Amino acid sequence: MSLLVVGLSHRSAPVSVLERAALAPQARGKLLQDTVGAEPAAEAAVLSTCNRIELYADVDKFHAGVAELSTLLAQHSGVELDELTPYLYVHYEDRAVHHLFSVACGLDSMVVGEGQILGQIKDALAVAQEQHTAGRLLNDLFQQALRVGKRAHSETGIDKAGQSLVTFGLEQLAAGRDVEEWVRGRRALVIGAGSMSSLAAVTLARAGVGELVIVNRTLARAQRLAEGLNARAMPMASVAEELAAADVVVSCTGAAGLVLSAADIEGALRGRGAGAPTDAPGLAILDLAMPRDVEAAVHRLDGVRLVDIESLADAEADAPMAQDVEAVRGIVAEEVAAFGAAQRAATITPTVVALRTMAADVVAGEMARLEGRLHGMDDKQRAEITQTVRRVVDKLLHAPTVRVKQLAGEPGGAGYADALRELFDLDPQAVAAVSNPEQERQ
Repeated sequence: MSLLVVGLSHRSAPVSVLERAALAPQARGKLLQDTVGAEPAAEAAVLSTCNRIELYADVDKFHAGVAELSTLLAQHSGVELDELTPYLYVHYEDRAVHHLFSVACGLDSMVVGEGQILGQIKDALAVAQEQHTAGRLLNDLFQQALRVGKRAHSETGIDKAGQSLVTFGLEQLAAGRDVEEWVRGRRALVIGAGSMSSLAAVTLARAGVGELVIVNRTLARAQRLAEGLNARAMPMASVAEELAAADVVVSCTGAAGLVLSAADIEGALRGRGAGAPTDAPGLAILDLAMPRDVEAAVHRLDGVRLVDIESLADAEADAPMAQDVEAVRGIVAEEVAAFGAAQRAATITPTVVALRTMAADVVAGEMARLEGRLHGMDDKQRAEITQTVRRVVDKLLHAPTVRVKQLAGEPGGAGYADALRELFDLDPQAVAAVSNPEQERQ
């Protein structure tokens, strides 16, 4: 296993850099194809969220892999490599596994314990599978990461210790008040109908918002989301009108440019009618998009409270319970060790299979030679002799092959496959054929 991850996140880079480096959904497939087309990489997957961009690859050379993945991230993000490099982090082999498992459990999230990352990891794997860039290693890795994340949430209180980004953002808007009390009776506008916007709409509906409107470029998607929430669905062309009537706005779209400018907000404030709650700010806006949907200059407008990704990064969430975090860290450590052992053990399997195939060929050859000497053997005698020879060979090979698999699963066990090949003079091409049967057929 030569797993490499190169990336940047809210922990390593300012929001201004993350915002510029954000990958549009359609750009991810091209990045994956270019990655596996590069010499050091055999597999690739990209995890791209509102506060992280990480490129995972199975590489045959560490330094060349780091250089190539860094260059590709810069090329596809549009941020110059010299500017991007100071914010990049690199993890390799077991440390890369540890990183992804920690991410899956919410330990590396802006708000510790949030569960949305599991859906994003699932999406990252799906894209890599669609692009045919996820092989055995990355399929195993990402599927195990999903299981580890689910285990952490089921066995500990980490999901209660942390909060979703939506909930945390609404709490920042509420400025210390209970969110349900704060939104009650207010008119809320959700812009977008993706996963984060859907979560925001559901959260607002459950909190008891007075009126909920969902605006999206594709009206049908907004209608599907609105159906079960007693909400109105409107096309994006009506956003100015709905904005003027709203008290709370949550925006999270995949737009490449701004969705709401300072001029848009000023126009909405001028167009607001009577009837807003007396204790409400002129307009409370939560921008969860990366890159941002709402122009940063809105922060300076009177009567507007804007909370965006940068604000959330600077805010201090309630500290999760230490015992839950420690319990999750223990789960991650245990799962990393198990994953590493399984991957190391898997490297010996082609060699063991090649050894047993060679032994079977030897048995077949000796039986053919025996039949040439002993004329007159009937089918029953031939079958009994063949079965006896096979049992002897199987018994001789059983203990060493079982033991070598156990040893290969331990740290530093990669050399046992080489030793087995040397001891039994196995043909390297025969071992490779077991590892890549499709390639051998071609």
